[in-house]
Amino acid sequence: MKDFLTSEEFPEGPTGAPTGEDTPVENKSTSWKQGQRYYTPFNYEFKSLHQDLPRQFPGAHPTHDDKDENAEPPYD
Repeated sequence: MKDFLTSEEFPEGPTGAPTGEDTPVENKSTSWKQGQRYYTPFNYEFKSLHQDLPRQFPGAHPTHDDKDENAEPPYD
């Protein structure tokens, strides 16, 4: 589960804090490793359960499932 990153609620510090006022917010303090990605709440958590099932809402974009894989770590 170390491959999933979560975003910080206030990466620049508490609201109104003068710290970091003149420096841009950094996305990550360490270098990226192979397989790391941000966890998104706007996606299916268990993609293998939704494989080959189109979304049913009109105008919804297609799912990005991989037709050649039946499982996705760490959800396999």
